[in-house]
Amino acid sequence: MKTEPNIMKRRLLLVQKLLYENTDEQHPLTTFEILDYLLEQGILTNRKTLKGDLDLMVECGMDIVTIQSKPNRYFWGTRKFEQAELKLLIDAVSSSRFISRRKSQTLSKKLISLSSGPSQKALKRNIYTTDHVKSGNEALLYTVDTVNEAITARRKISFKYTDYTPEKKKVFKHGGEIYTLSPYALFWNQDYYYIVGYSEKHENISTFRADRVAEIEITDEKAVRKPKDFRIDKYSSEVFEMYDAAKTVKVKLKCRNEHMRYVIDRFGEKVETEIADEENFFAYPEVALSPNFYSWVFKFAGEIRIISPDKAVSEISTMAQKLIIAESI
Repeated sequence: MKTEPNIMKRRLLLVQKLLYENTDEQHPLTTFEILDYLLEQGILTNRKTLKGDLDLMVECGMDIVTIQSKPNRYFWGTRKFEQAELKLLIDAVSSSRFISRRKSQTLSKKLISLSSGPSQKALKRNIYTTDHVKSGNEALLYTVDTVNEAITARRKISFKYTDYTPEKKKVFKHGGEIYTLSPYALFWNQDYYYIVGYSEKHENISTFRADRVAEIEITDEKAVRKPKDFRIDKYSSEVFEMYDAAKTVKVKLKCRNEHMRYVIDRFGEKVETEIADEENFFAYPEVALSPNFYSWVFKFAGEIRIISPDKAVSEISTMAQKLIIAESI
């Protein structure tokens, strides 16, 4: 037979669980509803005892809100995430390319469980899978976690790197060669995780796609220290945005008026602009003359055009000619 202290502990835990899982501001429970729930669990108590339990929970830091009425109503107040925040996280997880479809569904269910029971239905309607390609690498989250652990411990990692044959067969690169890397950072760029560090094979700082890493292990060897002049932000800009501050130039772009939002998205609100005519405007961003920049211009099919400098006009014209020649072969 349970002793009185054990009954009290069980009663407190059951009330806490009930309020956390089943109530919020829109769905409070009355005193009698809580008493009925406890009775269903085999615990007979009264309003005075319940009031004392709730006061004790509040005293211990639980955000249990009382609505003064006849009878009083109660609900769990502040949660770690607001409903709008959970919707945002669920949408991000569901649409993320680097998270597999199955893992997206698992993580979304866990995020939903952080909300109250009555509010979970609204969150479930937000679970969706977009049409873009989802990663098939179930081990990716383990890889990312291992890299983080190695960075913290300042240890090298070893792994194999995967590739694909023309027949779409997944194989190990260089016949299963073991790569050794001193990891410095992880980057998330355009829905892919990248590992940046000093590569033993290349004898310089290199970048590897995390979803192509396999059989990763943390070694007992100390990682090679980062060079004193190495800056993660500068390196990431050069690699992922093909941007080099020492080689930027100011270009003149002629753009259709309806594309102003894209110019601002790309270059920021401080980009210099002026009216060209009723249908167009000029923009003067500082850019690196790189494939990244030219591909951005190409996608507007002539509605954003490079006016100057001559080097930029010549380079994008040459790229266009190569594309035309390639298409005609």
